[in-house]
Amino acid sequence: MKYSSQFPEAIRRFDEENGRDPHIVDAEGSAHPYELLYAKRLTDWVLRLCSDASEPLLLAARCQHICRWMIPRASYEMTRGGYLRWRNDLKRFHATKSAEILREVGYDEAIIARVVDLNLKKQLDQDPDCQILEDALCLVTIQYQLSDLFAKTDPAKMIGILQKTWKKMSNKARDYALALPLSDDEKRLIDRALATDR
Repeated sequence: MKYSSQFPEAIRRFDEENGRDPHIVDAEGSAHPYELLYAKRLTDWVLRLCSDASEPLLLAARCQHICRWMIPRASYEMTRGGYLRWRNDLKRFHATKSAEILREVGYDEAIIARVVDLNLKKQLDQDPDCQILEDALCLVTIQYQLSDLFAKTDPAKMIGILQKTWKKMSNKARDYALALPLSDDEKRLIDRALATDR
Protein backbone atom coordinates (compact mmCIF):
# COMPACT_ATOMS: atom_id res chain seq x y z
CA MET A 1 0.00 0.00 0.00
CA LYS A 2 1.26 3.48 -0.85
CA TYR A 3 1.34 5.98 1.99
CA SER A 4 1.51 9.76 1.95
CA SER A 5 4.70 11.79 1.84
CA GLN A 6 4.14 12.82 5.48
CA PHE A 7 4.14 9.22 6.73
CA PRO A 8 7.93 8.63 7.09
CA GLU A 9 8.40 11.92 8.94
CA ALA A 10 5.51 11.17 11.30
CA ILE A 11 7.00 7.77 12.14
CA ARG A 12 10.42 9.36 12.64
CA ARG A 13 8.95 11.96 14.99
CA PHE A 14 7.02 9.38 16.98
CA ASP A 15 10.15 7.24 17.30
CA GLU A 16 12.21 10.28 18.28
CA GLU A 17 9.80 11.05 21.12
CA ASN A 18 9.63 7.45 22.33
CA GLY A 19 13.41 7.20 22.03
CA ARG A 20 13.61 9.61 24.98
CA ASP A 21 12.16 7.04 27.35
CA PRO A 22 14.61 6.76 30.27
CA HIS A 23 13.47 3.17 30.92
CA ILE A 24 15.97 1.03 28.99
CA VAL A 25 15.36 -2.67 28.41
CA ASP A 26 17.39 -5.43 26.82
CA ALA A 27 15.93 -7.28 23.86
CA GLU A 28 17.77 -9.66 21.58
CA GLY A 29 21.11 -8.57 23.02
CA SER A 30 20.64 -4.82 22.56
CA ALA A 31 19.47 -1.98 24.79
CA HIS A 32 16.28 -0.15 23.77
CA PRO A 33 14.16 2.66 25.20
CA TYR A 34 11.11 0.72 26.38
CA GLU A 35 8.37 2.74 24.65
CA LEU A 36 10.27 2.81 21.36
CA LEU A 37 10.60 -0.98 21.44
CA TYR A 38 6.93 -1.31 22.40
CA ALA A 39 5.82 0.89 19.48
CA LYS A 40 7.87 -1.15 17.01
CA ARG A 41 6.51 -4.43 18.36
CA LEU A 42 2.96 -3.10 18.16
CA THR A 43 3.51 -2.00 14.56
CA ASP A 44 4.93 -5.42 13.69
CA TRP A 45 1.84 -7.14 15.07
CA VAL A 46 -0.51 -4.81 13.20
CA LEU A 47 1.27 -5.71 9.96
CA ARG A 48 1.15 -9.43 10.76
CA LEU A 49 -2.57 -9.17 11.35
CA CYS A 50 -3.16 -6.95 8.30
CA SER A 51 -0.35 -6.70 5.73
CA ASP A 52 -2.11 -3.85 3.92
CA ALA A 53 -2.91 -1.86 7.07
CA SER A 54 -4.24 1.64 6.49
CA GLU A 55 -2.04 4.66 7.09
CA PRO A 56 -4.07 5.90 10.10
CA LEU A 57 -3.89 2.44 11.68
CA LEU A 58 -0.10 2.29 11.37
CA LEU A 59 0.22 5.82 12.70
CA ALA A 60 -2.02 4.96 15.65
CA ALA A 61 0.04 1.86 16.42
CA ARG A 62 3.28 3.80 16.40
CA CYS A 63 2.01 6.49 18.79
CA GLN A 64 -0.35 4.42 20.96
CA HIS A 65 1.80 4.82 24.10
CA ILE A 66 3.82 7.88 23.05
CA CYS A 67 5.80 9.37 25.96
CA ARG A 68 3.89 7.17 28.40
CA TRP A 69 6.56 7.53 31.09
CA MET A 70 5.67 11.22 31.50
CA ILE A 71 2.52 10.27 33.44
CA PRO A 72 3.66 7.57 35.88
CA ARG A 73 1.19 5.29 37.62
CA ALA A 74 2.67 6.34 40.99
CA SER A 75 1.38 9.88 40.48
CA TYR A 76 -2.16 8.60 41.08
CA GLU A 77 -3.62 6.96 44.17
CA MET A 78 -3.05 3.21 44.24
CA THR A 79 -6.72 2.30 44.07
CA ARG A 80 -9.03 1.01 41.33
CA GLY A 81 -10.34 4.55 40.88
CA GLY A 82 -6.81 5.93 40.68
CA TYR A 83 -5.89 3.31 38.10
CA LEU A 84 -8.89 4.16 35.91
CA ARG A 85 -8.15 7.91 36.10
CA TRP A 86 -4.53 7.22 35.16
CA ARG A 87 -5.58 5.14 32.15
CA ASN A 88 -8.08 7.74 30.95
CA ASP A 89 -5.60 10.58 31.37
CA LEU A 90 -2.97 8.58 29.48
CA LYS A 91 -5.35 8.01 26.55
CA ARG A 92 -6.06 11.72 26.27
CA PHE A 93 -2.36 12.57 26.63
CA HIS A 94 -1.32 10.12 23.89
CA ALA A 95 -4.06 11.37 21.57
CA THR A 96 -3.18 15.04 22.12
CA LYS A 97 0.57 14.48 21.75
CA SER A 98 0.20 12.44 18.55
CA ALA A 99 -2.24 14.96 17.05
CA GLU A 100 0.26 17.77 17.66
CA ILE A 101 2.99 15.87 15.81
CA LEU A 102 0.71 14.87 12.94
CA ARG A 103 -0.37 18.49 12.54
CA GLU A 104 3.27 19.66 12.54
CA VAL A 105 4.26 17.24 9.77
CA GLY A 106 1.35 18.33 7.57
CA TYR A 107 -1.49 15.85 7.95
CA ASP A 108 -5.01 17.14 7.37
CA GLU A 109 -7.56 17.22 10.18
CA ALA A 110 -9.50 14.22 8.85
CA ILE A 111 -6.48 11.91 9.16
CA ILE A 112 -5.60 13.37 12.55
CA ALA A 113 -9.15 12.79 13.81
CA ARG A 114 -9.04 9.20 12.56
CA VAL A 115 -5.75 8.49 14.38
CA VAL A 116 -7.11 10.07 17.56
CA ASP A 117 -10.25 7.93 17.34
CA LEU A 118 -8.07 4.83 17.06
CA ASN A 119 -5.90 5.98 19.98
CA LEU A 120 -9.03 6.39 22.07
CA LYS A 121 -10.46 3.06 20.80
CA LYS A 122 -13.74 4.59 19.75
CA GLN A 123 -16.30 2.20 18.24
CA LEU A 124 -14.20 -0.87 19.05
CA ASP A 125 -17.07 -3.24 18.27
CA GLN A 126 -17.80 -1.65 14.88
CA ASP A 127 -14.42 -0.51 13.54
CA PRO A 128 -12.20 -3.18 11.90
CA ASP A 129 -9.05 -1.05 12.25
CA CYS A 130 -9.75 -0.53 15.93
CA GLN A 131 -10.13 -4.29 16.40
CA ILE A 132 -6.79 -4.91 14.66
CA LEU A 133 -5.12 -2.41 16.97
CA GLU A 134 -6.75 -4.02 20.02
CA ASP A 135 -5.64 -7.45 18.80
CA ALA A 136 -2.08 -6.20 18.37
CA LEU A 137 -2.07 -4.67 21.86
CA CYS A 138 -3.23 -7.98 23.34
CA LEU A 139 -0.68 -10.00 21.39
CA VAL A 140 2.19 -7.75 22.49
CA THR A 141 1.07 -8.31 26.07
CA ILE A 142 0.89 -12.08 25.67
CA GLN A 143 4.14 -12.44 23.72
CA TYR A 144 6.38 -10.02 25.60
CA GLN A 145 4.81 -9.23 28.98
CA LEU A 146 3.07 -12.41 30.08
CA SER A 147 6.10 -13.92 31.83
CA ASP A 148 6.63 -10.80 33.98
CA LEU A 149 2.92 -10.62 34.82
CA PHE A 150 2.91 -14.32 35.60
CA ALA A 151 5.85 -13.93 38.00
CA LYS A 152 4.34 -11.10 40.06
CA THR A 153 0.58 -11.76 39.91
CA ASP A 154 -1.52 -14.18 41.93
CA PRO A 155 -2.61 -17.06 39.65
CA ALA A 156 -6.32 -16.51 40.31
CA LYS A 157 -5.99 -12.85 39.39
CA MET A 158 -3.88 -13.79 36.37
CA ILE A 159 -6.66 -16.05 35.11
CA GLY A 160 -9.07 -13.11 35.29
CA ILE A 161 -6.64 -10.88 33.38
CA LEU A 162 -6.24 -13.50 30.64
CA GLN A 163 -10.00 -13.98 30.36
CA LYS A 164 -10.57 -10.24 29.94
CA THR A 165 -7.77 -10.07 27.38
CA TRP A 166 -9.18 -13.04 25.45
CA LYS A 167 -12.63 -11.46 25.22
CA LYS A 168 -11.15 -8.38 23.52
CA MET A 169 -9.46 -10.42 20.77
CA SER A 170 -10.70 -11.59 17.39
CA ASN A 171 -10.54 -15.28 16.50
CA LYS A 172 -7.56 -14.61 14.23
CA ALA A 173 -5.63 -12.99 17.08
CA ARG A 174 -6.54 -15.84 19.41
CA ASP A 175 -5.08 -18.32 16.91
CA TYR A 176 -1.86 -16.28 16.80
CA ALA A 177 -1.74 -16.18 20.61
CA LEU A 178 -2.11 -19.95 20.94
CA ALA A 179 0.72 -20.47 18.45
CA LEU A 180 3.22 -18.31 20.38
CA PRO A 181 6.25 -20.08 21.90
CA LEU A 182 5.16 -19.65 25.52
CA SER A 183 6.51 -21.54 28.52
CA ASP A 184 4.69 -24.64 29.74
CA ASP A 185 3.49 -22.75 32.84
CA GLU A 186 2.12 -19.90 30.69
CA LYS A 187 0.34 -22.35 28.38
CA ARG A 188 -1.19 -24.15 31.35
CA LEU A 189 -2.41 -20.85 32.79
CA ILE A 190 -4.01 -19.89 29.46
CA ASP A 191 -5.65 -23.32 29.26
CA ARG A 192 -7.04 -22.86 32.77
CA ALA A 193 -8.30 -19.36 31.93
CA LEU A 194 -10.06 -20.55 28.79
CA ALA A 195 -11.50 -23.64 30.46
CA THR A 196 -12.86 -21.58 33.35
CA ASP A 197 -14.34 -19.03 30.97
CA ARG A 198 -16.37 -21.57 28.98
